[in-house]
Amino acid sequence: MKLSYLLKDITVPWERRVSTATDPWVDPEITSIHSRAQDVRPNGLFIAVKGLAADGHDFIETAFANGASAVISEKEGSPDKKVIRVKNTRKAMASIASRFYGNPSQKLFLTGITGTNGKTTVTWLTESIFKAAGFKTGVIGTINVRYNDCVHDTPVTTPDSPDLQRILADMAACDVTHVIMEVSSHAVDLNRIDHCSFDTGVFTNLSQDHLDYHHTMKDYWKCKQKFFTKTLQPGKSGKPGTAVINTDDLKGRELAGRVSGTPVKTGLGTDTHISCKGITDDISGIAATLILGDRTIPFTSRLTGRFNIENILSAAGAAYAAGINPETVKRGIEGCTAIPGRLERIDNLADRFVFVDYAHTPDALVSILETLENRASERLITVFGCGGDRDPSKRPLMGKAAAEHSDIIIVTSDNPRTEDPAGIIDDILTGIDNSRTREDVIIEPDREKALKLAVKISEKNDTILAAGKGHETYQITLDGKIDFDDRDILRQALETIAENAGKVADGAH
Repeated sequence: MKLSYLLKDITVPWERRVSTATDPWVDPEITSIHSRAQDVRPNGLFIAVKGLAADGHDFIETAFANGASAVISEKEGSPDKKVIRVKNTRKAMASIASRFYGNPSQKLFLTGITGTNGKTTVTWLTESIFKAAGFKTGVIGTINVRYNDCVHDTPVTTPDSPDLQRILADMAACDVTHVIMEVSSHAVDLNRIDHCSFDTGVFTNLSQDHLDYHHTMKDYWKCKQKFFTKTLQPGKSGKPGTAVINTDDLKGRELAGRVSGTPVKTGLGTDTHISCKGITDDISGIAATLILGDRTIPFTSRLTGRFNIENILSAAGAAYAAGINPETVKRGIEGCTAIPGRLERIDNLADRFVFVDYAHTPDALVSILETLENRASERLITVFGCGGDRDPSKRPLMGKAAAEHSDIIIVTSDNPRTEDPAGIIDDILTGIDNSRTREDVIIEPDREKALKLAVKISEKNDTILAAGKGHETYQITLDGKIDFDDRDILRQALETIAENAGKVADGAH
């Protein structure tokens, strides 16, 4: 399509680029858009953006060498080059991408889920409810992108705008009607979701995370709010999209007073539209009566923990905003039996209760540990580490959380990336009280050895938690990305314990 069409919503000095009516530079035909110069094809448009590790402006000549018809840049180019200067290339890229792919979000019922913790679980629950309602549903999130029979890995929670708009367009072309998207704070701040028309926005909670990027909790909170006060407006009908807010969270209550229109409030407190009563919650799951507006309906769930009650209510709120009836909401909740890497139970014959969870923030780790601590019949053994090249200030807080709620702690590596694992572990240990003995605080930098050790030292009916990596099937080290799955390693170790127990039993006869 014509470059002028793609730039229609962007203020650029277009008239300065027109020389004669016959000059092909007046309005070139664009057949592809790119933010990576090495991917540019002939007749493509390259948008130079400054990333966290590299600056696209340094690769403009590469883009032209690969056949770019034009370049969008924040810097002035040489007169003989087809460079159009804009103030913010990320904002321009979001607008261009939406136009290039036919403004796909306007053809979809789009639900965005944001917050520090719980986004993935709420997404899976909402997906299950939407499918129970008969909606053709697509999901974009931390674990993958999925719709119909298609499943694609994604390196980030919310893709950059060209990838995001392409995915939405593909979903619309495959007759998907409803899309649920995890919205990260990076996506809001880096304009990835600009020009996405959201029908519903869900807020789960706010606690410390990503301070390596946002630097302060104040800035992190401002970014989260922006999704509701800016992005969620005005909506397809000209009215704001519906905000669904967990008001059990302190910042959720603050947010509810700042959004336009009437938000759907969820939680166990007073003055909510979506709530629960008669709750029973144990290691096997949750049973309660769901309150949706003026309707009530009993339900059960294999998920467990107070935090998952909040997640269930957030998903029910998203369904309520979509006009789904309570009976269907119940079916969807009960149909979602497990979420990969989110308090995912590893079944075994070794008589241990073993769980894997993605918890990588202090608040998330506390929630998971409190849930397991209150349900553990014997000892709770926690294996965890912290990611490298990420906010170091949360490391001692996670050490403190593990120490306060675990009988035995094994401190190990997570994704150390370019950092020395020993240095990360030292940061974690500063949060662990000196009163803990050397016997119940074990340091093992090799994560595989740490997981196997947890199983080896465990006894019948002990509970083991492997925290931090959850669904991930890799580990990122200084040497690169390697295959690594906590679940596989734990299963192998548990099988060995079970087999040895069987041999002992056989010998006793």
